[in-house]
Amino acid sequence: MYIPPHFQEIDPSEIASIIDAAPLASIVAQTSEGLIANHIPLLAGADGTLIGHVALSNDMHRLIPDGHEVMTIFRGDDAYISPNFYPTKAQHHRHVPTWNYQVVHIYGAIHFQHDTHAKRAAVALLTRLHERRLNGASAWRMADAPVDYMAQMLDSIVAFRIDVTRTLAKSKLSQNRDAVDLDGAISGLRSVGQDAIAAKMAPRRAPSG
Repeated sequence: MYIPPHFQEIDPSEIASIIDAAPLASIVAQTSEGLIANHIPLLAGADGTLIGHVALSNDMHRLIPDGHEVMTIFRGDDAYISPNFYPTKAQHHRHVPTWNYQVVHIYGAIHFQHDTHAKRAAVALLTRLHERRLNGASAWRMADAPVDYMAQMLDSIVAFRIDVTRTLAKSKLSQNRDAVDLDGAISGLRSVGQDAIAAKMAPRRAPSG
């Protein structure tokens, strides 16, 4: 990934925030049949690994050798930036459109897990996180489903973990602009309902003086 120094994201908390807010990752791998990509919700485990599962019928776990390197892509908020957002446009017209975004690329070795314990743990961790966020005290639990049905569902998936070896992150948030134009871009985005990425841009203003 091309990352100019001023767009490189090195803050671990911000990288974790991007992953947490955009858990549906694209997993890309080179296989004997060429490049493949799958879109799978992932969770960062306590040990730093990425945890997920795929359908047993998904050839991903057959095409990618165990321990093979994969790249996972987490894409955060993004938005089109119009030159009309910049107050200095009226002075010199030396602006062109661009696109702001946040993205994280994580590389690592993938290991597929076919045992029931690993599959149950992967499902439990993922559903606990997202159910609590969505439903709070009414969160769905694995125990809510009949035992035989849950066993059937677990038999139809393959769990995996990705042992992380390298992380690249980019926050392209107009931090290379003068404060007046950065503020203009923030206001412009908010005027069209792009509040989430505008909020990410606000702390990026370069210190004055």
